[in-house]
Amino acid sequence: MSEDFSLTKLNKPDWNNLNVMDKKHTPIIEAPSKVKANEPFTVKIKVGGIDGVEHPNTLSHWINWVALYAGDRLISRTALGAELSDSYILTINVTLKESTSLRAQEFCNLHGVWEGKPKEITVE
Repeated sequence: MSEDFSLTKLNKPDWNNLNVMDKKHTPIIEAPSKVKANEPFTVKIKVGGIDGVEHPNTLSHWINWVALYAGDRLISRTALGAELSDSYILTINVTLKESTSLRAQEFCNLHGVWEGKPKEITVE
């Protein structure tokens, strides 16, 4: 087994030394840094694609699900089907009452669970 990933532990990239596995598996969150309390805003999650290294989407190798958390609380978990999704970009509308950290995780059917950098959100 490769030492680039673990099937039994949460995979988190070393941002100072990204390898190919990191670049194609890490979920990246795009969201505003400041939002208004109780007003919806859009969160975009892209899996992989760092430096153009895309994750495959085939019957034998695909992203099975993507989850978004506010702190430790699950906001959304989206299941994806092999070959049928158009890249790995999800858009989710979120409403927060207080400042928190958003975290995204994804599960690759061959390489386990991956988590990217948390995105700090200040609620005003």
